Amino acid sequence: MALNDQSSVGLANRFHVTIDTSPYDLGTWQKCEGLDVTWDIADFRAGDEANMRWYFPGNTKYKPIKLLRAANKTDSELVQKWLNTAAWTQDKARGTMAITLFDSFAKEILTWNLRNAMPKAWNISTMDAGASQVAIETLELDHQGFLEDDERKLG
Repeated sequence: MALNDQSSVGLANRFHVTIDTSPYDLGTWQKCEGLDVTWDIADFRAGDEANMRWYFPGNTKYKPIKLLRAANKTDSELVQKWLNTAAWTQDKARGTMAITLFDSFAKEILTWNLRNAMPKAWNISTMDAGASQVAIETLELDHQGFLEDDERKLG
């Protein structure tokens, strides 16, 4: 598709992350990795027509989401509070996480709703007094997908 002057294009550097199970607006991030989906393909050979094969969609697989940004007082404190709710049970932290992409005018382009998202890992970059670097916070999340492929909804 060719772009014209009226095309509204999502910018990779403008996205926001929220979770619905709490008042936790996880804010803006520098980088989001792992927002993709793949399918196992079931292959069936009948054995009657030479090499005839049938293909069927198999299991849907989603990668963990990894979010990275510079550590800061407001947003990083909020993430720590959210992680504290998950310290003993994931039930309190698990929920639908929305990753929303915006255009250059802060207009929403697309939102991915990740079902049953929960924290998998968190870390902060190595702190070194001899280096002149920003501390980078990394949050990794597992989820059950963003497509509407739940069998209960399809039937």
